[in-house]
Amino acid sequence: MRGRIGLASVALLALGMGFARAAPVQIRAAWVAPLANWTSIWLEKKDLARHFGQSYVFEPVRYRGTPPMITAIANNELEIGNLAYSTLPIAIGNAGMDDIRVIADDFRDGVDGYYSNEFDVLADGPIHKVEDLKGRIVAINAAGSAVDVAMRAMLRKHGLEANRDYTIIEAPFPAMRAMLAEKKVDLIAAVLPFSLDPELKKIARPLFTSKDAIGVSQFVMWNARKSFIDRHRAALVDFLEDSLRIAHWYLDPKNHGEVAAIAARLTKQPADRFGWLFTKSDYYRDPDMLPDLDALQRNVDVTRDLGLVTTRLDVRAHSDLSLIEEAAKRLK
Repeated sequence: MRGRIGLASVALLALGMGFARAAPVQIRAAWVAPLANWTSIWLEKKDLARHFGQSYVFEPVRYRGTPPMITAIANNELEIGNLAYSTLPIAIGNAGMDDIRVIADDFRDGVDGYYSNEFDVLADGPIHKVEDLKGRIVAINAAGSAVDVAMRAMLRKHGLEANRDYTIIEAPFPAMRAMLAEKKVDLIAAVLPFSLDPELKKIARPLFTSKDAIGVSQFVMWNARKSFIDRHRAALVDFLEDSLRIAHWYLDPKNHGEVAAIAARLTKQPADRFGWLFTKSDYYRDPDMLPDLDALQRNVDVTRDLGLVTTRLDVRAHSDLSLIEEAAKRLK
């Protein structure tokens, strides 16, 4: 009898350990701009996520910009970063996280026929050309962000250097319209959906776009550390499979009415303001969530040329697209 009880105890212990090993993997993923970043709207269609709550659990986490994500990733507060082309080399070269890997696309800026971020000035103000920004104040969301790099690159083309010829301040995207209207700044970064604010349109006009500054950019992409990939590859592929399924739903024109309703609910704006969403008036999103590594390499090189990083980075050596490719094959 004692032997049987002992064997039963061992079996129960092994079973309990099996349940512990099977616990869903926690995946916290970052986002900055509502609607623009997949992570911000992912949970709205979690009914399409077949593996959610089984092999993984998902939590979106908002940040003002991509630079603060670097600290969060380093401190294991994020499993998936939403790093921009500018913050990827900062994380690897400056923060020493050589094991970060690009795993999927979020969106691209400046693809022919699609939207590109605007840099706005007052419509009736004194700024008519880039050179007029000399001695002025410009607002970006975070130092080292992708919009910051594009802005610096454009002003450098016109002979203006940060701190020497103009002053940069940081501000959240939602606050920028008021700052421009109150003449606290002379130029703001206007990204979707904030650039389409009717109140902003009344007072501002674009001076240039990100595409004017740096061409096509792999603006942001999903990133994970190699150690996390190695430990939880199966769960991560499940998550990417579900993400692809959700992305395909959002990109399908027949769902646009429901997409607009989701956008209205999240932003507390009328649904009829979102006719642009997931059309050619929006950023370009690859339907297979595959990033453009050639564009990313060019963008990273611009970041280095501006002196924000010192090391030369080979983006292909810091990418692992095998996970998203495996996930895509499941949907074929």
